[in-house]
Amino acid sequence: MKWHKVIATALGAGYSPFAPGTAGSLVGMGLLFFTNWLLIDMGVEQPFILFLNFVLIIGLLFLGVNSIKKLQTIWEHDASKIVIDEVVGVWIAAFALPLRWEYYLAALLLFRFFDIVKPLFIKSIDAMKGNWSIMLDDVLAGVYTSIVLQGILFFKLF
Repeated sequence: MKWHKVIATALGAGYSPFAPGTAGSLVGMGLLFFTNWLLIDMGVEQPFILFLNFVLIIGLLFLGVNSIKKLQTIWEHDASKIVIDEVVGVWIAAFALPLRWEYYLAALLLFRFFDIVKPLFIKSIDAMKGNWSIMLDDVLAGVYTSIVLQGILFFKLF
């Protein structure tokens, strides 16, 4: 059960007494930025970095849902300390962005906006009571963020 708590709380960020979702998002974005920076510094080619990011997102998605499922027996549904969904969401939000802190910061802020406001279908998914719904509302917030940022980059607005 200990490892499920470590995973679900994003290395303990979910225990933050102030804005645990934001704390989890910050941990997730920091991990992604540092990992991608390290890979680029090691000379790893961009296509492999994208592939690795994709594999990490999918892997953490399933690992996170499994941990959420295990912890539902001792924690309430969508407990505030469960922030692995925020980590997956910000990783999706920042997927394929150029490695510039400004872009990652924009992804973090826009993701938090979508995650808090819950526009379009996010609120409907969040209202469901399954293990997957905890994760999928943040996945959708990450997708919305990615679409907006990739559009901005495509049209060279940022």
